[in-house]
Amino acid sequence: MEEKKEISQKKGTRISRDEILFLLSEEPLDSLIERAYAVKVAEIGKRVSLRALIEWSSVCSKNCYYCGIRRGNSALARYRMSEDEIVSLALKAHKDGYGNLVLQSGEIESDENTSFVERVLKRIAASLGDDFGVTLSLGEQTDEVFERWREAGAHRYLLRIETSNRELYSKIHPQECSWERRRNCLRSLRKCGYQVGTGVMCALPGQTIEDLADDIIFFAEEDIDMIGMGPYIPHPATPLGQGEVLDEAAKRERFDLALRMIAVARIALGDVNIASTTALQALDPQGREKGILAGANVIMPNVTDSKYNESYNLYADKPRSDSACGEDVGKLSHLVESIGEKLLVGERGDSPHYKARGGDLV
Repeated sequence: MEEKKEISQKKGTRISRDEILFLLSEEPLDSLIERAYAVKVAEIGKRVSLRALIEWSSVCSKNCYYCGIRRGNSALARYRMSEDEIVSLALKAHKDGYGNLVLQSGEIESDENTSFVERVLKRIAASLGDDFGVTLSLGEQTDEVFERWREAGAHRYLLRIETSNRELYSKIHPQECSWERRRNCLRSLRKCGYQVGTGVMCALPGQTIEDLADDIIFFAEEDIDMIGMGPYIPHPATPLGQGEVLDEAAKRERFDLALRMIAVARIALGDVNIASTTALQALDPQGREKGILAGANVIMPNVTDSKYNESYNLYADKPRSDSACGEDVGKLSHLVESIGEKLLVGERGDSPHYKARGGDLV
């Protein structure tokens, strides 16, 4: 692969850690959201990017304590789509008005998996070209694999750190998982020329407001282009979530905390892409719209065939579409317009932060 040009780093938040802590814990939520939305409009405009999410495999080698598709969940019916299924969904998403997609699966490291994804990417690129954006969310890989997938046509990569606190990370992952490796993968992705995304869960057991403030600082220090954050929602078939049921008060508290993180990340980081995640909808029917009004600028409707719904439950009560082809883009556009925003139908929606630091969009 031709070596990518080094992308300059722009480290540091726009506000201090003390102010981040104040905004996360003491600022009235309404005024915080108002301030964050003003920053979003100034940096991004009243524009919402659209990603078609394809969850193409629930096979996973990792055994994370919070995740419903962990390899230790023997009750889960695993699946893996064929190349033809994935490419067909990508082409349909493009026809329906999506300017880009996210290919997501459990984490697998193998030569066969690498080649499979590479073939899929090349087929999508051959059909749709570079005007159609492709994000991968496929976990930790070697530098060589990241480079092969970038060369094959991937533009972005989402690899959530889940928490920047190493000690907390070790409590929610088995010993085989390394925080340092995950962080180093983010750095490798940047060197390969990807638009780099990461994110965290809010309201993890043992997590503090100080941890969340440090998460936002971590995003700045690692020069992240895209952020996906959501509330931690327990899954009953996991060690972390076994026996835990959220009452309405707990759901509201976690939802509000997630909105705070979106809002403060927007204020502190300015021009990054921030997703209004599906997990918000699990706690509030209008969660996606409220996330946008708190400063998010990306939504990721699931276009995976509904027959796979039950086999990709990362957390309890995950929202899903009853349609085999996902949500209608026209209806989504009207929904976004109802809150005063414009849905970017047919556009890639690249990260302004990535552009500002000299990233190559091809």
